Amino acid sequence: MSLQQDIINRLGVKPEIDVDAEIRKRVDFLKQYVQKSGVNGLLIAISGGIDSAVAAGLCKKATDELTAETGKEHKTVGVFQPYGEQSDISDSYAVAEAFQLQYRVETNIEEAVNEIVLESEYGLKSIGVHQHLSRGGKGNVKARTRMVVQYALAFELNLLVVGTDHASEAITGFYTKYGDGAVDITPLSTLNKRQVRLLAAKLGVPQSVLDKAPTAGLWDGQTDENELGITYDNNSAYLEGKQIDPAAQEKLEKQYLKTEHKRAPIPGI
Repeated sequence: MSLQQDIINRLGVKPEIDVDAEIRKRVDFLKQYVQKSGVNGLLIAISGGIDSAVAAGLCKKATDELTAETGKEHKTVGVFQPYGEQSDISDSYAVAEAFQLQYRVETNIEEAVNEIVLESEYGLKSIGVHQHLSRGGKGNVKARTRMVVQYALAFELNLLVVGTDHASEAITGFYTKYGDGAVDITPLSTLNKRQVRLLAAKLGVPQSVLDKAPTAGLWDGQTDENELGITYDNNSAYLEGKQIDPAAQEKLEKQYLKTEHKRAPIPGI
């Protein structure tokens, strides 16, 4: 078996999807897990990007249906988590409006992140390393701080934290370990980026979100494709079993192998 086919099998991506069937399957998956867990609903951080918008739409459909079916309120709580001023936060609110999210929370992580960064730099100085945290290091602090806040809220409200990672991120390891990768349930995990876009269009994600360049939002000007040097078109085509440019395939497979530690269980002995 080729490495490409092994990756596809492992991540569970289909070469083609029936969009309506995929939405139904994922909504049912969320509903069943909520009921099995005995929680009050779902918490989703809405970044203003397409992945969290699709996850939010699926969550809201699931909790609305559970409320109607059980007679007990099940809620989807949308969380907005800017670091200081977020220029596109209006897109987060547009998603909440599109899916009629009644419960919304905004938690600005700037002060918490800056304190953690400062303490980390003090720690470095104590062992003779006099430097500021790197851009990537601070970006990881942002991602992990967001999850700390999400879990604090979810614990108090008896909710499950929903992740937005999908196969196009899993293959590249393009997420923060114990940051956005630390969640209770992932309703998009077997979709590639192109397929996420198909669900977005069907669910009614706002056009401003559909048109945006994908970004993790960890620093100004950051985009996924520029950072990785791999387009989502190539990424998605590869996961659908298609032939892509050999140089792009080599880069994608190297990235997959390099980030295996993110997908593997924690090693121990």
